[in-house]
Amino acid sequence: MTQQPPPAGPALAAPVRPTPSARVRLHPLTPGAARIDGGFWGLRQQRNRRDALRAGHEQLESSGTLQNFRIAAGTAEGEARGMIFQDSDVYKWLEAVAFELGREDDADLRRLMEKVTATVAAAQQEDGYLNSVHQLRHSLEERYTNLAWNHELYCYGHLMQAAVAQSRSAGDDALLQVALRILDHLTRVFGAAGNEGVPGHPEIEMALVELHRETGRADALDLARSFLERRGHATTSKDPGPGYFSDRVPVREATTVEGHAVRALYLAAGATDLAIEDDDAELLAHEQRLFATTLATKTYVTGGMGSRWDWEAFGDPFELGTDRGYAETCAGIAAVQWAWRLLLATGDESFADAIDRLLHNAVLPGVSLAGTEFFYVNSLQLREGAIADEGRSIAHGRRGWFDCACCPPNVMRTLASLDQYVATSDEAGLQLHLYATGRYSTQVDGADFAIEVATDYPHDGTVRIRVLAAPSAEAGLTLRVPAWADGAWLEDPAGADGQDASTPLSPGAHTVRRIFATGEELVLELPMSARFVTAPHRVDASRGAVALERGPLVYALEQADQEGERTVDDALVDPSAPVREQRIDALDGVVALDVAGWAAPPPSTVSGEGDVPAVTQAWPYRAWSGTASEPTPHTWRAIPYYAWANREIGPMRVWMPLRDRS
Repeated sequence: MTQQPPPAGPALAAPVRPTPSARVRLHPLTPGAARIDGGFWGLRQQRNRRDALRAGHEQLESSGTLQNFRIAAGTAEGEARGMIFQDSDVYKWLEAVAFELGREDDADLRRLMEKVTATVAAAQQEDGYLNSVHQLRHSLEERYTNLAWNHELYCYGHLMQAAVAQSRSAGDDALLQVALRILDHLTRVFGAAGNEGVPGHPEIEMALVELHRETGRADALDLARSFLERRGHATTSKDPGPGYFSDRVPVREATTVEGHAVRALYLAAGATDLAIEDDDAELLAHEQRLFATTLATKTYVTGGMGSRWDWEAFGDPFELGTDRGYAETCAGIAAVQWAWRLLLATGDESFADAIDRLLHNAVLPGVSLAGTEFFYVNSLQLREGAIADEGRSIAHGRRGWFDCACCPPNVMRTLASLDQYVATSDEAGLQLHLYATGRYSTQVDGADFAIEVATDYPHDGTVRIRVLAAPSAEAGLTLRVPAWADGAWLEDPAGADGQDASTPLSPGAHTVRRIFATGEELVLELPMSARFVTAPHRVDASRGAVALERGPLVYALEQADQEGERTVDDALVDPSAPVREQRIDALDGVVALDVAGWAAPPPSTVSGEGDVPAVTQAWPYRAWSGTASEPTPHTWRAIPYYAWANREIGPMRVWMPLRDRS
C-alpha cells in the first residue's frame, strides 16, 4: 500500500497502528488523512474540545489527582488523595488532549498538556518506577506485591497509550521518554527470571504492543506476550476469585468473557493486538469466536456489556437485567477498541456494525449533550420513585466527575480520536465504515484518493460522497450497509455507463471499483424506518417486551416526553401499529417516534399515609385467571436512548412491554 507523505506538523494519528508486517486486511489512515468537520459527531467533538477537556483539567486539580504527583516529586507536601489507580485519569486526559492537538493545534491546550506532562515526569523515580499514590502510601518493598489490586501495571498502560498519542499526534516526545524508562524498568522486574505475576487489571498488554509499534522496541512486545501467556492459572487473588480477573483459564482456552467487564474486554483487545503482530491465526480466530459469543449471550440491545453491579462484572449467559443493568461506559469503550482491532485484522464489516451500535448506544449515553457530565453506569430502565443512593446510580443523573473517575476521561479520548475510526485503506482504496461528515483520504498507486462525506446520520440515512481527488488508475471505494438496512441503494451516475444509476444494496460491504473523477458524487441511501426488536427468550428481564430502533439508534421512553399523568412504568405498546416520526428541536434536534399502545392500570400502592389498608388489599399477587385488566389506549413518545436525562431525571425504559391478551 502506498503511504501518503507525512504531514508538515501535528496531525491526528490512529490510536492503533499495526506494523507493516502485521496480520491485517485493512490499515488505519495516515496522520491527518481523517477529519470529521461537522454533523452529528462534529458537534460532540466540538463540545469535547471546547468544554470537556478544560473541565477535566479542573477536576484533576480539584480532586487532588495532579497534586499527588507534586507531592510524590517533592515539590508539595501532603498525603495522597483518591484511588490507588488515580494516576490513570491524568493519562487518559493527556491522551485526549494529544488527539485534539492532532486534530487542530491550540496554544492553551498545548500549554496544559506540557505542564501536566512535566508534573508527571517529575514524579518518576530514578529506576523508572512511577505511581504517585503508591509512592506516597507504600514502601519500596511493597512495589508489585499486590498486582491484583494496586493497579501499577494498569496505570503504566494508560501512560504508554498517552505517550504514543503525544508522539504521533501532537509531535511531543516528552511523555514517551517517561514511558521508555518505565519499559526499561519493567523489563528488569518482569523479564526473564523476574517477577512472574500478571496484571490484576489488564490494559498494559495492548499499550505495550502499541509502544512496540511506535518505537520498534521488541522487549515491549515480548513483555505483552509474557503477560498474556502467564494469565489463566489463578495467581491473581482468591477474593473474589480468579474469574473476576480473567485469570481462571488461559487466554487461548477461554470460551466466554467473565468477571470484571472492563478487565475482560481490555484483555481481549490486547490478545487481538498480539495475534495481529505475531501473525497468530489461531489466536485471532479464538478472539473472533469469543467476540461472537459475547455478542450472542452477554450484550444488551444497546451494545452495553456487564450486567452485574457486584464487581462490575459480566453475568451468566443471557443474564441481562434492565433497571439493575450495569453496562459501564468504560466497558462500551473497551468493546469498541476490541472490535476495531478485529475489523483491521479481518476486514469483516460485522465488526463495524458492532462499533456503530456501541458508539451510539453504549458509549454516547455516558456523556451529556453538553459534553461535561457523565454516566458511569448505563442501566436500561429507571423506575418511578427510584432513590438516588449509590453514587454511580443513574437516578442521580449524569455527574461532572466521580471518586472513581475512569469513565469521563475515557469518553474524552474516544471522542477526540473518533476521526480515525471512520475509515481505513488498503492497496486498492478506501473503506468507509462509519458515516460522519468529514474528509478521508489515502493513496492509490502513488496518487491521492480523497473523498468528502456529508450526512445527518444517524438521524437521516442519506450519505453524500464527493470525490475530492482521484488517481488516474482504478480505485476502490467500499461502503458498509448496516445489518439493519434492508432496502439500501446507491446512486452512482458517473459509474452507470448509460444504465440505471441506482443500485440496490444488501447488508454488508459493497465496493465501487473503477476510475473515479474529481468532483463526481455518489449517494448512499440507508432506510431509516423504525423497527421493533425482541430479545432471546432466555433474557427473562425482556421477555414479553420489545425494544424500538431506528437506524443505528436504540430508543427509550422518557417521562419528560409523555403527555398526561401516565408513567412509562405502565406503558404497553403495539408493534403492529404504524410508528410516526417527528423531528423535534429539543436535544440537538432528534427524531422522536410516537408509538401506539396502551397505559396499563397502575397497581394499587401503599402510600404510607391515611388509613391503614388491609393486608389483603396491599398484597399485589393474584391467582391467574386467564383474563387481564383492560388498559387505556395511549400514545407513547420515544427518543434516542443516548439523549435521555438531558432535561430532567425521571422514569425511563428501553424495553417496552406488550399487551397481555390472555
